[in-house]
Amino acid sequence: MFVRLIDRKTVDVATAPRLGRRQFLTVLFSVLTAANAYADDKRRYRVAFANINDDPTAHVLGLGFTGADVRRGFELAARTLPLDITYYDNGGNPDTAVANADEAVAHKAQLFIEFNADPDANAEIGRKLRAAGIPVLAVGYPVPDAPFYGPDNVAAGRIAGSTLADYARQNWTDQTVLAVIAGDFGDPASYMAERVRGITEGLRKSLPKVPVTQLDTSGNPVRVDGLLRKFLLMQTRSKVLIATLDDPTALYAKEAIERAVRGGDCVIVSQGLDNTIHGGANDKKEIDPNNSGSIVLGSVAYYLDRYGDEVLPLALKMLEGTPVPAQTLTHHILVSSANIFIEYPPTDIN
Repeated sequence: MFVRLIDRKTVDVATAPRLGRRQFLTVLFSVLTAANAYADDKRRYRVAFANINDDPTAHVLGLGFTGADVRRGFELAARTLPLDITYYDNGGNPDTAVANADEAVAHKAQLFIEFNADPDANAEIGRKLRAAGIPVLAVGYPVPDAPFYGPDNVAAGRIAGSTLADYARQNWTDQTVLAVIAGDFGDPASYMAERVRGITEGLRKSLPKVPVTQLDTSGNPVRVDGLLRKFLLMQTRSKVLIATLDDPTALYAKEAIERAVRGGDCVIVSQGLDNTIHGGANDKKEIDPNNSGSIVLGSVAYYLDRYGDEVLPLALKMLEGTPVPAQTLTHHILVSSANIFIEYPPTDIN
């Protein structure tokens, strides 16, 4: 019997035991050397990834995820790909983002992945990299003339609005139903307005006349406690559908409802599905199979902690000369206690 090796040499397994120890080790060493040489010959690419912010306390895209979550996702995804990635931290600063692009050019990156919020800086970065002949892949925010990967905020909002409207039609047919959207309405980013528009469209597709009230937390999820409790005091005879623009706001809204003793009158759907709501190994798990009766019906998944799994294969295609779409959007779904372990198995959570 023969075993074929990577460098196309063969070893006769039947005769191998008859080789002397020194001969056998010599053959084995040559085989391993050939295998390593083959692995080294496989082409690897130099990629630069400039993250919006590596700060583990800085939230991104108006959700509960942090830049540290995004970077960790890239690091995990890169382990199985022929990519040597240099990581840069834009620190939420446009000037730093431009300087990072300059450094990537100086280090002769073959592709630059940009996650930066400032449109003027992104335009300048795009010009610099085009001049250097380095392709760009934009994440979260567009870079002119570069392929884009990011969330579909309108679609994600519609999922939340439709889920709440369906719940009302199935459970509160003869009741007065109101809707609330709670979150950071002071955020000028277009993605927030798109999210709100999607939620409103989803609600009114099935409940065309439902009144919608906006509660502005001004970027501080804790503020929803007082805002929502005041609203509930004024609406003692109504059922309330609550869409929050992020998961931390959903959790504070749930606490406000419980303190107001209105758990039977309210349900919540949030946006993001970060680990504040599905929990880690030692965290409280609001969305969990053992908590199926929660007033938090679910959260629309954005998968920012898995962006590397989606973005790096696109980057590899670009490096290999394969065309990629001008825009690739996240596939959003509602995640509830019924499917949380499909999307985030316990091994992942832990």
